[in-house]
Amino acid sequence: MESPCNETQVSSRIDDRSTSDVVVRLRTQDGRDEWIYCHALILTQKSKYFADRLSENWPTCQILDSRNCVDVYCLESNFDYHVNVLRLLYDVIDGSVDDMWHGVRNALGILQVAVELGCPQIVTACVNYLEAVPWEEAEEEEILRIIPHMGSQAEPILARLQPVNPSAIMGIFLSTIRFATSSPPPSMNDLKSSAQEQLEYMLTEDDDAPLLTADEEIKLEVKECVKRLFARFSHILEALLCEPVESVCEAGVMQSFQSHLSDLSWAGQILNKLEIMKEYVNNWIDASDKIVKVVEQANPTAEITETKSKIIEVAAKVLEAIGYGTVILPTTKRLHVVKVWLPFVRVTKPVIDSATTNGDDAMTIKIDGELWQSLESTFVSIILALPSKDQAEILNEWLGNEHICYPDLTEAFEVWCYRSKVAKRRLSLVSGNNGITKTL
Repeated sequence: MESPCNETQVSSRIDDRSTSDVVVRLRTQDGRDEWIYCHALILTQKSKYFADRLSENWPTCQILDSRNCVDVYCLESNFDYHVNVLRLLYDVIDGSVDDMWHGVRNALGILQVAVELGCPQIVTACVNYLEAVPWEEAEEEEILRIIPHMGSQAEPILARLQPVNPSAIMGIFLSTIRFATSSPPPSMNDLKSSAQEQLEYMLTEDDDAPLLTADEEIKLEVKECVKRLFARFSHILEALLCEPVESVCEAGVMQSFQSHLSDLSWAGQILNKLEIMKEYVNNWIDASDKIVKVVEQANPTAEITETKSKIIEVAAKVLEAIGYGTVILPTTKRLHVVKVWLPFVRVTKPVIDSATTNGDDAMTIKIDGELWQSLESTFVSIILALPSKDQAEILNEWLGNEHICYPDLTEAFEVWCYRSKVAKRRLSLVSGNNGITKTL
């Protein structure tokens, strides 16, 4: 047999004046004043606020239209949410009301009022809804603004935004770096590009600190992944060297070469952030002669021009690491780098510049002016760190070259002239056999 209380709840309807014994008076500072006819039994059972206001302990109780009256003051912007909360008090707060929230923003507004009026059933239902549904970006920001001030009852909503423990982050990073340096089918290239972007984001310090601090385990795994990438690149390089000149650009062969160059360019950025460029630089230097030979023996097509642009991007990272002392190499290797890449860059730049301003090639070949400028500065730095006789050889060749305008080595030339002129005075030896160098 159903209890009298339940019978009252079943027969009661909000705004049913004939059975109402309480008026909830919603009022705003703008003068809005709305009477909602309710039932004390429902209000006091489901809302702590109304239970307090309608209790015998409340000092005064206003009478309106022969009924107890409870004033509720609210902002105009929250008025409809208050009405919705009152209506929800009359509904069964379980799974049957999941379709009554009408979106994240509405549920947030209802939740704030439900917390204010002490309605635990509505609060729980709102929290369950907001915890489960997807959010748009603006909604997520609104949730972050509101929910943290609501205490433990609303914490489940923020579960998806909580920081992850370091071991989970490391697991994600290692899985991602393995995929990002792999060679999946072309249909998965977009997925790989996304993985590469997110890895770079994880390691970037912007308004927030990097997502993880690279320890030796992470550095070792990254180096191993890039080592495997270089091995595949070298295999393709050898295959291209064995191909006849006219078949180098056959469909798929050069595309695979370009894809690996793009991966190596991205890998250079990651390794630079982790400060583990040395092996990468050495591998590139060891392959330099073969890389240049592959593109020089091929017919000058748009595809080859694009390949050259990708080679320039990787070479720029390697040269910068050498030129600014990130990677320390012996003189012979530094001299070799200049002798291979200075001629390649000076001849390739006009070709790429022409391609970027003519026809459809301009859509795919993109090297901004900053990279060319950076390359020029890097060459100057590397050259000025070489022995003076090697500098003289390089500058002598540059002064007689038709591509003297780029790279412009004027700065290196001026420094070499100054150093050479004052060298004897600066490094003159004190007469005698004491072996002491005197600096004047």
